[in-house]
Amino acid sequence: MTSKRSTVHDVAAYILKNTNQMSTMKLQKLVYYCQAWSLVWDEQPLFAEQIQAWANGPVIPDLFEAHKGHFSVSDWPLGNIENLSANQIESIDAVLNHYGDKSGQYLSDLTHLERPWKCAREGLASTERGSNEIPLDSMLEYYEGIRKPNTDNF
Repeated sequence: MTSKRSTVHDVAAYILKNTNQMSTMKLQKLVYYCQAWSLVWDEQPLFAEQIQAWANGPVIPDLFEAHKGHFSVSDWPLGNIENLSANQIESIDAVLNHYGDKSGQYLSDLTHLERPWKCAREGLASTERGSNEIPLDSMLEYYEGIRKPNTDNF
């Protein structure tokens, strides 16, 4: 099955179309979790853009460049939700149902407890700037391992 090539901007546009205004930190973390769970459920990345382990948690630099200087966002004109397949939308919806009511700070704190971000930050102080990539295989291995058995999603 071949799906349309989606980007991080398409995912952000879909999230914001289906939620209220949110902090840019929360958007970053929701997009991160969408990528992580897409790797597990759909067995493929949701987008090709790199995810880096910044001090405040996972950040997608392409997304950051588009919202830099803003604390919150309510829409994302750079994305096209038509590029997302039905399976991708199903995965994003599941992530929003599970994580969507959490604050950006809560999601950031959660990522700090999880192995993909911690491994990518190895050797850096907690507040030190860094741009180490969080590899997709690290995300897949970790999130696949915490998925509850006998459930479709979480």
